Amino acid sequence: IKIVTNNCTALLLTISCCLWNTEARKVNSVLTVPNGDQLGEWGPASYCKKGYANAFSLKVEKRQVIGDDTALNGIRLYCTDGQAIESKVGPWGIWTNVQFCHTGYLISFSLRVQQRTYKGDDTAANNIQFTCRDGTRLIGLGMSWGAWGPWSHQCLSGGICGMRTRVQDYQGAGDDTALNDVQFFCC
Repeated sequence: IKIVTNNCTALLLTISCCLWNTEARKVNSVLTVPNGDQLGEWGPASYCKKGYANAFSLKVEKRQVIGDDTALNGIRLYCTDGQAIESKVGPWGIWTNVQFCHTGYLISFSLRVQQRTYKGDDTAANNIQFTCRDGTRLIGLGMSWGAWGPWSHQCLSGGICGMRTRVQDYQGAGDDTALNDVQFFCC
């Protein structure tokens, strides 16, 4: 533990905390799936200030006829308090339309992943689907490469209130995969 004795340092830490929405809420559990890939770095955790996520949109690069495909580049959650949150996002693609739970909020997910072949153009995560508290399933508007993995556990009480994503940065001449994995937090 580092004790801050400089008022300027304390002010800087306070400002950085509050401006970047990194102040954690009380997390009951972390939702994960086993089929996410390992490339890239984890972005910062981001949380709804109040309430839960009841909608989402995806940043997706459509199929490239010539060039490197990356498919899923980002996930944005929309909170019941009107806030939108995201973690690390890749540079390619455009945001899809928002998909909402008609009642309740998001409580579990499944990830569609193309497993690496090391022989050409790999894309890692391609799409995501969520379950709403009322049982409705929302399938993302991502790409269809790869296979759906198993469903995560469900938030036992409350719902998804935060997230962080694992994204591979631009590789230059190499094969870019963009979003590889995601974790969601239940509050």
